[in-house]
Amino acid sequence: MHRDDFPLLKKDIIYFDNGATTLKPQAVINKIKDYYENYSSNIHRGDYDISYKAELEYENARELVKEFIGAKRKEEIIWTSGTTDSINLVVNGFFAKNLEKGDEIVITKSEHASNVMPWFRVAMATGAVIKYIPLDENNFVTLDNLKKIVTPRTKVISIADITNVIGDIRPVKEICEYAHENDIFVVVDGAQSVGHMKCDVQKTDVDFYAFSAHKMLGPTGVGVLYGKYELLKDLEPVNLGGGMNESFISPEEMVLKEIPTRFEAGTPNIAGVIGFGESIKYINSIGIDIIHKREKELRDYLIDKLVQIPHIDILNIESDSGIVSFNVEGIFAEDVAYYLNKYNICVRAGNHCAKLTKDIFGFANSIRVSLYFYNTESEIDTLVDLLKDKDKIMKEML
Repeated sequence: MHRDDFPLLKKDIIYFDNGATTLKPQAVINKIKDYYENYSSNIHRGDYDISYKAELEYENARELVKEFIGAKRKEEIIWTSGTTDSINLVVNGFFAKNLEKGDEIVITKSEHASNVMPWFRVAMATGAVIKYIPLDENNFVTLDNLKKIVTPRTKVISIADITNVIGDIRPVKEICEYAHENDIFVVVDGAQSVGHMKCDVQKTDVDFYAFSAHKMLGPTGVGVLYGKYELLKDLEPVNLGGGMNESFISPEEMVLKEIPTRFEAGTPNIAGVIGFGESIKYINSIGIDIIHKREKELRDYLIDKLVQIPHIDILNIESDSGIVSFNVEGIFAEDVAYYLNKYNICVRAGNHCAKLTKDIFGFANSIRVSLYFYNTESEIDTLVDLLKDKDKIMKEML
């Protein structure tokens, strides 16, 4: 599906590490190249044509993101360097001043490090308490289990839309509805979801939403923090400097620019933002629902094959995303990944920056195949054939 658009797929590799980063279509590569070749300049500060052109493309990308996630206004879209930066911004710029000793921060043990460590630090600084949502028999989040741990001291729930190891799709809309009935904020890590399924921040009513360009066909080094406009008014910039201020005369007299510019100090990743806009156009040209449907087809095909191999232990057999995590009995995950690499198959192995999953599974490391629409059944057949012969894996690892 659209494989000819991806230069890297013309090489002799099978790429199954889309959860880490996706490949880039030629259209995105060309868009970035066009900026550097034809109108490479700074934005917001050049009184000449190519600067106007760069600013137009840069702000058009913000409009494209706004439409893509269903935000109410483009000012609610803040450029960051990625999901990690976005979550750190909202934790340090909003919750650090709104949490008190004894307040509760609710997360899960299946979250990525970027949605755990910033909360650990702010809890230590404020005296807030970290609580974990109990997971069900499939290691999924349910609204009923969330309700079991919420108290009047619960101030924020921060969860991934789709987790990067278990791959479960969380009931975000229902969680937001319940949370807001109880005056609780909801932060969502959308790194594994925005480029894979329809996400609408107004329909879910999420308060803050973070995601990265590179996980949805765009360049690295670009991310988004979405926030409801009224909440962004209370968000403190964590970076101060050029471009985000109207004036500064003394410590008592610093005037900041309007939202969102006040959160975007310094020269941004202009080429990356412009390339991100092109990646959204590309996804729109295919259709996000078609992409989601194709991923589900590929996942079902892979699961049907893997369950027939006795020495494969699938960790998330019931998940509906394109993430499939498993282990080969008796063989270290990284050794399996190294073995597959000999045949030019790219998978992820390790703890996937989700070290708390050790408390769920009793071990930290696994092999992760993360699918995207440009993968094929033929590629999956090649992977499965290589996994079938455990003796072959063992022999080639010696």
